[in-house]
Amino acid sequence: MATEPFALDAGGERGRRPRAVVAVIVVGVLLALLERELAGHTHNVTLAALVTWAPALIKSLWVNVEISLLAIALGTLTGLALGPLLLSPLRIVRVPARIYVQVFRNGPLLVLIYFSTYVFPFEIALGHHTLPFPDWFKVTLGLALPASANVAEIFRGAIQSIPHAQWDAARSLAFRRAQVFRWIILPQCVKRMLPPWMNLYASITMGTALASLVGVHDLLDTAQVASNTVARADFTVLVYFTVLGLFFVYCYPIARFTRRLEKRYAFR
Repeated sequence: MATEPFALDAGGERGRRPRAVVAVIVVGVLLALLERELAGHTHNVTLAALVTWAPALIKSLWVNVEISLLAIALGTLTGLALGPLLLSPLRIVRVPARIYVQVFRNGPLLVLIYFSTYVFPFEIALGHHTLPFPDWFKVTLGLALPASANVAEIFRGAIQSIPHAQWDAARSLAFRRAQVFRWIILPQCVKRMLPPWMNLYASITMGTALASLVGVHDLLDTAQVASNTVARADFTVLVYFTVLGLFFVYCYPIARFTRRLEKRYAFR
């Protein structure tokens, strides 16, 4: 009986793999048809334009990656501080933390990005000097808000998933509460938090595409500039397929690695 969950998981995985293969084949066929259609309409000119703009597109993708990495770093630090507050016995501590999590976890990304863009100043005055507050950092803060709320909720769930008997056993060995949390609870929380945290990072990375709406020169903005410059319908379709492909190439390995971690830690 103890092996049944693993058998069901393996069967489910075997059932999902054919569907994944079919999905990849369908996407490949659609891309091949698109390629064939473009081949009949100045194929060489369109591909030459794409080759010309490819370095700029790849360079702009790094802007999205930098924003996502900084946003998930800020969100993780804030969320790790908020997570234990959600379990505090003090209502005056628990309620504000819960309100923060609920507001920013359920807020639309676009609204939060506009919120951070217009709430924070464009310049910061320090004595006789002024420091610019760049738009890309405002977008980072806008994405860090939902990231912190989600990390706090993930951390809370990981703490509560630890059997209470482990707390009692550690106290019986004369461990203090801080020592129990540090040496016994946290190492187990890391295993439980890692897969959803990676999924959250992939979502934040895809959310960086909204940065172009507030003037950040990212991948999507570069694609729009390229489309307007070349001014060809077939090139517009091709360049946005390229944008889709670049995000897919970056996020898909993260998703697959997350699935492997979920299988590895599912019953531990």
